Amino acid sequence: SKVYAPSHHLQVYGQGLPEENLIIRLFAPDETIAKFDQITTDKDGSFNYSLLIWPKPSTNFPYGTYTVEVISTEQNGLSKKIDVKFSSTTELLDVPVERSVSTLVFAPETAAINQPIRVFVQTTSDGLLIGNEPTKLLGTTHVHLPSGISVPLSSSFKTLHQGLYYVDYTPREVGTHVFHVVAFSQGTTSHGSAATNVLSQDLGGISEQIIKLNSILDETSNELDVLKLEIEGFDNTLEKASNKIDESTGTISTSVEFISEASSQLNSLLFPIIASIGIIVALQITIIARRR
Repeated sequence: SKVYAPSHHLQVYGQGLPEENLIIRLFAPDETIAKFDQITTDKDGSFNYSLLIWPKPSTNFPYGTYTVEVISTEQNGLSKKIDVKFSSTTELLDVPVERSVSTLVFAPETAAINQPIRVFVQTTSDGLLIGNEPTKLLGTTHVHLPSGISVPLSSSFKTLHQGLYYVDYTPREVGTHVFHVVAFSQGTTSHGSAATNVLSQDLGGISEQIIKLNSILDETSNELDVLKLEIEGFDNTLEKASNKIDESTGTISTSVEFISEASSQLNSLLFPIIASIGIIVALQITIIARRR
């Protein structure tokens, strides 16, 4: 395998049948066909073909691992593949080419039992989205249930975009569900996982109950405010009644004082009269006694 830099020639050579038609394909890191040509071998079956001059890196030709495939049209589709590396290096080196596949899994943190959820999977190689058939790419993907058993999901995936897939899953058990995604591409395996905690009730239902409880608490608070106002009014009434009682008590006290003064004046007037009457009675008794 070789590493190439921009402006280097990608030369494809080998041996086939005499004057055999060959198809040469160059696959980009995302497994799309970046270059396609058809050639004919020489009379001795050899071929040496310049497939392309590596351009400057772009979205169509990014740095990464490419695959060159030569297919025979006369030998029952016999093919040969070789990996090459496109990088920023300025030297042509013979080095092992390692293909890196990355798998990311996106699943909701919480869910409700018997309510469907959607799990997304992203597969990349050298930073590019890869894969076309999820049944092949994600063939051994499964979910671990709280009960300890595993349920395969490979046949349930749907393609959202190349390298982006999703599966709709309905949990039947309460507890932690672990989605284990296994991606296999061009001999390389990648693993990714995500966990979802399944509850016995949907968070939306809990939220509605909380909202209802808040409404009841608001009504209770309003009723308490009304009761507080009524109590404050009752306090004012009691205070007014107490003030009136105090005023009445003061009036009665004043009246008693007036009565006491009047009684004293009356006594001062009656005392001389009573004394005079006593004297008169005594004189009459004396006169009567002398007559006898």
